[in-house]
Amino acid sequence: MKNSVIVGINWGDEGKGRMVDLLTDHFDLVVRYQGGGNAGHTVVNERGKFALHLLPSGILREGVVNILGNGVALDPENLWKEIETVRSKGVAVTPENLRISNRASLLLPWHRDLDELEEKRLADRQYGSTKQGIAPFYSDKYQKKTVLAGELFYPEELREHLRELLEWKNLILTEVYGAAPYTMDMLESWIGNYCDSLRPFITDTGACLKEAQEKGRSILFEAQLGALRDLDYGIYPYTTSSNTLAAYAPIGSGFPSAKIDEVIGVVKAYSTCVGEGPFVCEMFGDEADRLREAGSEYGAKTGRPRRVGPIDLVATRYGVEAQGATQIALTKLDVLSYMDKIPVCTHYIVNGQETDSFPFPTELEKAEPVIRYLDGWHCDISGVRRWEDLPAAAQDYVTFLEKAIGCPITYVSVGAERESIILR
Repeated sequence: MKNSVIVGINWGDEGKGRMVDLLTDHFDLVVRYQGGGNAGHTVVNERGKFALHLLPSGILREGVVNILGNGVALDPENLWKEIETVRSKGVAVTPENLRISNRASLLLPWHRDLDELEEKRLADRQYGSTKQGIAPFYSDKYQKKTVLAGELFYPEELREHLRELLEWKNLILTEVYGAAPYTMDMLESWIGNYCDSLRPFITDTGACLKEAQEKGRSILFEAQLGALRDLDYGIYPYTTSSNTLAAYAPIGSGFPSAKIDEVIGVVKAYSTCVGEGPFVCEMFGDEADRLREAGSEYGAKTGRPRRVGPIDLVATRYGVEAQGATQIALTKLDVLSYMDKIPVCTHYIVNGQETDSFPFPTELEKAEPVIRYLDGWHCDISGVRRWEDLPAAAQDYVTFLEKAIGCPITYVSVGAERESIILR
């Protein structure tokens, strides 16, 4: 049995979904262990193009069991809509290949409202939320004011629990934000429209994972976003509201005794960032526009243009360390093919001093990038499938990054399709 985790090394949007889709051929189970529907994993394979938000990326592989763990922000409305969308493209989603932890907390309709209301209150001080209710959800979870998915099997107790939460939440909606209150009729309608449909998928996933271990099955844990968005170790407060690190995988999956054998960190060949917060290596103007268009850098969930820049080796080394990465998948190398000279952020200057260390969040706003340029290859590499067939300049770029971040690059992606991969 092998337990592996696929994680983002930077700000998210590194291409984790395409790597999960590729590697699930070697795994029996795929587990999402944190986050919610506020980000997207884009997968392109023989079935088409999919933007997955809550469904684990292994759902596109026949014979793979997919699990949403207790650490996930389970949004029944968005999940059910996503299931219907995926089914419409011929993908089977059944209780046999998708299982939801009975200990996962439900993201309730008012969580999205509160997310949007708070961003409006903050005005020009916004965090750049996708307004999917993630921060209010996790806040409520740690206040012990959420509903567990397993409560759907106890309708009388669930209604009483919802009444208690409703009284408390309406005080916040009406008295703090001046918004309209919710009613029990609204909540019961929401349960009937979305939650009841998910009931067949809800089970004790901890028991499922324990049984899989006893039978020698291989488990792939799938993270959302990247190390720099981790609540504890990221660019706080411009982070997500959960732990995006590989170390959290056993806890958020429902299998806390799991031992992790390998951590595959995903790094894009250049940097991208959705949302607010410090982004030291950011490009602007025509240079940024050209890279954004070359890489189709628009958010999978929101469609927002991503902020772009050269690969940031300071941030990447920090992400590799935080994730405990044992190997790296480098994605979108083909996008850089138009460049004559490829910029790389090798160091930061903070308070007049050059540094290799990723600064404390407060100092990031003052940091300036040190840029070095490497030779480009200026030819299409999207059809290359063997390392030795890459142009020498492309090989040099990869080996330069590998040495700089101190972690072997074992996968090189040259396209979005499942087969557009080079194994080293």
